[in-house]
Amino acid sequence: MTQRTPKVTVRRNRTLALVSALVKGVVAAGLGLGSLTVLVMVVWISSPHPDSGPGGALRAAAGAWLLAHGAGLVRPDTLSGVPAPVGLVPLLLVVGPVWLAHRAARDAAESQEELREGPREGVRDGSAGPSRAGAFCAVTAGYLLVVAGAAAYARGGPLYADPDTLAFPVALVVAGAAAAGVWTAAGRPFGPAPSWSPLAVQEAVARSLFRRRAEAAFRSAAAGLTVLLGGGALLVAVALGRNAAAAQDAFLGLAGDWSGRIAVLLLAAALVPNAALWGAAYGLGPGFSLGTEATATPLGLDGTPALPRFPLLAAVPDQSAGGLPNWAALAVPLAAALAVAWFAVRRAAPADAPPARAWSPRETVLVTLLAALGCGVGTALLTAVAGGPIGTGALSAFGPVWWLTGPAALVWTAVVGVPAALLMRLWRLRTPGWAWRRDVPEVDEPPVAEANEEEKQGEDEGDGAGRTRRWWAPWRGRREAAGEDGEAEPGGPASPAASSVPPPGPAPEAASGFEPYDFLPTDPWHEKGGPWHGKETREARWASLKRGSGGLMADFPADRTADRAGQADRADPVPDRRAADPDGPGTTP
Repeated sequence: MTQRTPKVTVRRNRTLALVSALVKGVVAAGLGLGSLTVLVMVVWISSPHPDSGPGGALRAAAGAWLLAHGAGLVRPDTLSGVPAPVGLVPLLLVVGPVWLAHRAARDAAESQEELREGPREGVRDGSAGPSRAGAFCAVTAGYLLVVAGAAAYARGGPLYADPDTLAFPVALVVAGAAAAGVWTAAGRPFGPAPSWSPLAVQEAVARSLFRRRAEAAFRSAAAGLTVLLGGGALLVAVALGRNAAAAQDAFLGLAGDWSGRIAVLLLAAALVPNAALWGAAYGLGPGFSLGTEATATPLGLDGTPALPRFPLLAAVPDQSAGGLPNWAALAVPLAAALAVAWFAVRRAAPADAPPARAWSPRETVLVTLLAALGCGVGTALLTAVAGGPIGTGALSAFGPVWWLTGPAALVWTAVVGVPAALLMRLWRLRTPGWAWRRDVPEVDEPPVAEANEEEKQGEDEGDGAGRTRRWWAPWRGRREAAGEDGEAEPGGPASPAASSVPPPGPAPEAASGFEPYDFLPTDPWHEKGGPWHGKETREARWASLKRGSGGLMADFPADRTADRAGQADRADPVPDRRAADPDGPGTTP
């Protein structure tokens, strides 16, 4: 009577799994909030003259944690009495909360997969646990509960969150990180497309060729975006080095004690990714806004900037016209476009594949254009969160303009990347006169089927004695192949290993590893003079039969057996095999 039915057990397991996912979301948010609160409290305790009590410091920590999710803050305590918005998000603070939400959703989705395992290995019971959508919703709901509590607690503090920004972008950031975690737990599948999508899209996603092309475009776009950010960071570092004295004066003027200087240093470190994006926008051409009345571009600083005193802002160029150092910043988008082209050509014409397997020029151009589009979209998204208002009036617009920076990145990578990709493809597929590639044969190309088999069997193996041929030493592979397969004179025939068609000339026995064999006799097997009845052949046959019998055969003298068999051959052309052994068992009656 007290035994639970399977239906009740399944419902109970589903409820426990949802509660567990909800708790994981709460814990992930609590970890992020707690770590930032500890850092703020350490700075507050070490400050000799704090502006407020511990309650104000805790509310400021809650506001800073909400700012890390993209929430817009409001600073009510201003000289003019008008509340000032703070929308510039330090991007380094975003990494912690996003990673925690991603990790919580991934762990919850993985635990759901374990719950759905059936009683037998490899059998799944879909009703034993909630779906991935359930895990996603539970983790997101738990995380947003903590967000709502932190926003309510920060009200009345020195920095409180704007309620309009809690739904967008805070909830969107949390949901995106949780969705990425569930997708990671599922193995990062690409497809199938949703049922409401057009039929052409569903058919394209179902093809493996489309997935490979999309993966190549995504990797190329990520490479271009990474090079763009690295180049922007390099521009900022060079500019700070040139204006090191101004940066030092700003750093020392903001705080007089060591605890305040540590706080300024931590804030500057959190804004380093923002500075890298500003430098990338400067190199792309549109530049960035320094208030509502000034814009910094490679052409120069236009207008009167409203610059607060901060060390990173010492890298802003002077108001003079742009010179050669300013124009040198254009090398950043050029390098990003070349990176997009290089990563696209690596998949279009791999160095380890024969030319027959290379992509066509149309496919190469299409993948490069998709990569350029992805690079432009990524640049626009990142620059949209890299800037924002830091006050009212002239400080209401601060940072790069995303709707100008994104198209600029698209134009640079498309205009420069597409021709560069085609030229790189032609260079890789050129006639191998110098044998610069590892897999190009010296005389003839192997058939496509043989090339596929060789690629599957030895993808990472080199030529010759196991050493790969490098582009800077093309003669190494030929020297090793000649040493292994036979020396080839400059005017002589090519090595057999270098061509799929054996050259005329030397006999096959001259090739390395060739073992000649004898053909079977064409005479009838019962002829007495043939090799089948030879003594050595008989001994070999009897030894093989004895080994295969497992010890059931007795030891037969080979000469006696051969004589008996010879007498039987004279009597009858087709001997009776049962009489071959006189000492063996007789015929069964």
